Amino acid sequence: MPAFAYLDHNATSPVRPAVLDAMLEALGAGGNPSSVHRAGRAARGRVDAARRQVAALAGALPSEVIFTSGGTEANNIAVACTHRERILVSAVEHESVLKAVPRAEIIPVDRNGVVDLAALERMLAGSEPALVSVMFANNETGVLQPIAEIVRLARVAGALVHCDAVQAAGKVPLDLHRLGVDYLSLSAHKLGGPTGVGALAVRADAPFASDRKGGSQESNRRAGTENVAGIVGFGAAAEASRDGLDVASLRDRIEIGLRAIAPTATVYGAGVPRLPNTTCISMPGVKAETQVMALDLAGVCVSAGAACSSGKVTRSSVLTAMGVDPAEAATAIRISSGWNTVSEDIDCLIAAWKGLYIRVTHSDLSQAHAA
Repeated sequence: MPAFAYLDHNATSPVRPAVLDAMLEALGAGGNPSSVHRAGRAARGRVDAARRQVAALAGALPSEVIFTSGGTEANNIAVACTHRERILVSAVEHESVLKAVPRAEIIPVDRNGVVDLAALERMLAGSEPALVSVMFANNETGVLQPIAEIVRLARVAGALVHCDAVQAAGKVPLDLHRLGVDYLSLSAHKLGGPTGVGALAVRADAPFASDRKGGSQESNRRAGTENVAGIVGFGAAAEASRDGLDVASLRDRIEIGLRAIAPTATVYGAGVPRLPNTTCISMPGVKAETQVMALDLAGVCVSAGAACSSGKVTRSSVLTAMGVDPAEAATAIRISSGWNTVSEDIDCLIAAWKGLYIRVTHSDLSQAHAA
């Protein structure tokens, strides 16, 4: 057990032991999966086995899974592969969608961060067929989107649907076909797999035009030699994650414990369905970066509720889209548990958060009295 409480699984979940073992075996075996000799055939067999494991996690057919370098590439491919001019994306999407389509029309969300279905229906009324891109679960708040209803509205309008399921995979059940989406993005390192590998599940009858040129890998859909060890690790993580995460009780304990300390603290998205592992909460009057650094010194790893870029905390586009006051949004942090989280981690978090809050509030009171 590490000497600190790691509660930042939505950023990267630590590699599972079974994943590491599988990857080391694959690295030791070597072989190019495009080679026809025995070493190549063995490598191809490992990739095919992992493809079946990832497909099972996504509720897809193995032939519908395309391996990528991660969730960002999967999202980039998805919003480009249809070559549709009209693209609608929710206001709370990940930057790998928002920045990939600067011209996209933005679907508003309500105060809980849930897509405004009435607004989406109006937007879909345009004459030109669209691609709709809405994430399954938000990376900051954990809020789940009504994907089935979004698909229903899209189908009426002749639109295609992409769903970024990077944060949902391994935490809640997924099924490409039951959801009815055309494209589903996944990433290994969010569920205890390695960084640098992901997948895009593409429904068999969905349009797909690849812009990546080179070899005929991934059934001519993504050129480049496959990352065999990474793919094998992804498969092992997918297999280990099939039952999801049973950590909702830990999430609820976090929120009850922190709000007992600071009753005016806000849990964002608390009134709607969320991931079982994610809490986005404010500490009144204390900036997010101060909390992250103080908790780190106390042996607790969390992240700022705002998006981080190169270590710089910036304003959260998600909380902004939800209508949260900028000053309040600046006090939000994200706490996310995972496969190796234990009760003691929560004890450590609550104690450290309480210590910081008491220090800050007492300091404010002392300054007020001195004035």
